[in-house]
Amino acid sequence: MKAIWGIILLAWAGLAYAAPETSPRPLARNVAAMPETANRNIVRPRLRPVSAQMVASRQATWAPAMLPASPRPMTRSSSLEQRVMAKRRKLAKGAMCGETAIQGEVVGFVPGKIEGCGVRDAVRVRSVSGIALSQPSVLDCPTAQALRRWVDAGVTPALRSRGAVSELKVASHYACRPRNNQKGARISEHGKGRAIDISGFVMQDGSEILVADGWNSDSTGRALRKVHKAACGPFGTVLGPNADKYHQDHFHLDTARYRSGTFCR
Repeated sequence: MKAIWGIILLAWAGLAYAAPETSPRPLARNVAAMPETANRNIVRPRLRPVSAQMVASRQATWAPAMLPASPRPMTRSSSLEQRVMAKRRKLAKGAMCGETAIQGEVVGFVPGKIEGCGVRDAVRVRSVSGIALSQPSVLDCPTAQALRRWVDAGVTPALRSRGAVSELKVASHYACRPRNNQKGARISEHGKGRAIDISGFVMQDGSEILVADGWNSDSTGRALRKVHKAACGPFGTVLGPNADKYHQDHFHLDTARYRSGTFCR
């Protein structure tokens, strides 16, 4: 065994001794001693002449460097610019509650005919996010803003498959009355400008989706339930056909808040 290890060590030592101390390098080429023709060939190849085929290929692949200048949009005409600015001024003038998406006019203080009714800083809303209300609705700003959020995040996405919504059918807004018009009941949120009732939706093609007819319909029931559910959050109370006999044909939406949270039925 010792003999074998001795042989291996001697072989390794011989290899180490035989290895060169530095790596070999190639000799430099003597260009001056080479023939003139060879010297001319190694300098640089001549450029290939541009053929019609190469030009056509470059045009087909669209090389940006071949463009004479960067494309620029056409300048707006003065008449178009005036129309755009006029529309912006109109929207800004009709903006309610600090939002151009809520269009209407300021009403101000609305006195109540009976104790518990009335609205401070009321607005009359005519449209939200470009969707008209079937009747101008008197609301306070938190309720108007909740309506806009519901339309953007709930109504529009839920009904998108049927087209664009052009109108909300308003069944009731501000009204100084007790809840469900029941004598002796507490004052309704409608009497405080905090509620709105929606009975349906008019689509851009003129068709209507009504809560009364569509809630249990195979074609619209699912979409209406999505619309109803989406109101839970922006509004504090959401009542629909499953709530009671008073809400069979509309959604009641109000911004009253309770310690237990949002009430949806």
